[in-house]
Amino acid sequence: MKSSAFIIGVCLLGSLSAYGQSLQQWRDSLSVLNRQIETSPYSSDLHLRKAAVNLELGQWDYAVSECGLVLDKEPRNLAALFYRAFANNNLRRYDLACNDYETFLGIAPYNMEARLGLAYSYRKLGRKAAAMDEMNRLVEQFPDSAAAYAARADFEKEQKVYGAALYDWEQAIRLAPANVDFRISRVDVLLLMGKKKEARVALDEMVGSGVPKGILRKWYDKCSK
Repeated sequence: MKSSAFIIGVCLLGSLSAYGQSLQQWRDSLSVLNRQIETSPYSSDLHLRKAAVNLELGQWDYAVSECGLVLDKEPRNLAALFYRAFANNNLRRYDLACNDYETFLGIAPYNMEARLGLAYSYRKLGRKAAAMDEMNRLVEQFPDSAAAYAARADFEKEQKVYGAALYDWEQAIRLAPANVDFRISRVDVLLLMGKKKEARVALDEMVGSGVPKGILRKWYDKCSK
């Protein structure tokens, strides 16, 4: 079962670059970019491309540095703001990530990935009310996004607001009915609410739709306790 941190990470990384390259291919790309930057050191495009590769390689500090070079010249560069915020989140510099996400959203308020990132940063800072405000705004802006409902549901579960979490998981499942993680998360909330019979029915429905019963054993066992 995936948490909203996983959901957010997938959404954010998915916006950075195409999947499919091996680790060595990313390293090779980095070498090429380094050579290109030697001949064109003031190219914002090259520094941003390098930052994106740094992110793929988990080189968070290097990504922050590359984005800083761009933002020194172009303080409203959305890609640089987004990349640096994402890197700072991974460095647990949540206050710095908030600053960049807030600046980004001041320029482009209807960006789902940045809004998710800001909500996550607030959450990690313990700013629960601010995080919930962003989650609510996310769902208002993107009512057809399963990821938006799932992120809010996971946060609500963490806050033990189980009724609201159950509703949001059901909305996420309505929008993405084949997502097994969403369906398991709904079962998890049902169990936390003491609704074992409903949880078992949901598990049986999953098995009926082709989900192997073996991977659901943990939840079946909880229904029997």
